[in-house]
Amino acid sequence: MTVNKPVTYEYDRIADRKRLDFISAAVAERKGDQVTVLDVGCGNGVISRHLGMLGFNVLGIDVSEQAIARARELNTFPNVNFKVLSAEQLVAAGDTFDVIVCSEVLEHLQQPGALLATLYQSLRKEGILIVTVPNGTGPRELLVTRPVLKMREQNNWLWKMVLKTKKTMGYSGTTVQSAADNLDHIQFFKKSDLETLSTENNFRIVRFGKANFIEDVFPFSFFAKRIKALQWLDCKVADVLPYRFTGGFFSVWEKAR
Repeated sequence: MTVNKPVTYEYDRIADRKRLDFISAAVAERKGDQVTVLDVGCGNGVISRHLGMLGFNVLGIDVSEQAIARARELNTFPNVNFKVLSAEQLVAAGDTFDVIVCSEVLEHLQQPGALLATLYQSLRKEGILIVTVPNGTGPRELLVTRPVLKMREQNNWLWKMVLKTKKTMGYSGTTVQSAADNLDHIQFFKKSDLETLSTENNFRIVRFGKANFIEDVFPFSFFAKRIKALQWLDCKVADVLPYRFTGGFFSVWEKAR
């Protein structure tokens, strides 16, 4: 695999670029020019297109027709394809891959172990599974995601005030990663939870990485979204803090047997 032009990013946030760099570096360690990559729950295809730009053959799948339509619309790489497809359908077809990327997906699933068991069957013997998830006890999930979900459930005056304030301050609530209708977090993983989940599904985690620290927490987020240097500093701070303080986990998994 060779890169013939400067690397560019569709992501604007430094934390998202850091996650993409972790994924790209792990994929690049695979030997050979015909490495095949599956991007599960690919959303709008940002990760798939980035890996395609680096020269890898990528299939991005998602069950959201809306997300895949957007991914296809944005795609310009002949080595990248997108399909409305479930992981179970790939297993039924007998397709296998050198690398499977499962980025910001498991936190949305009622039974994440069921998907991991399916991905095990789609991963070649010496392949790797790259998993990224928010830290369920990190600053963002504790101080933003969980309170927001609770307020929305109650639909009280406080929730309406939050919506009005976010709109006034320019927070759209959309994401560049996916155009899917429902992006709620229903799983909140600690590092130990990921380790247990991997073992239960015949994987072992061979590498961990960290996302950012408090960039996503208001009022710091209001300034950080406008000042890249603050985002960069926040990511560097996360690297030196214990894992429990990171906003998200990056990890590389291998088959245990």
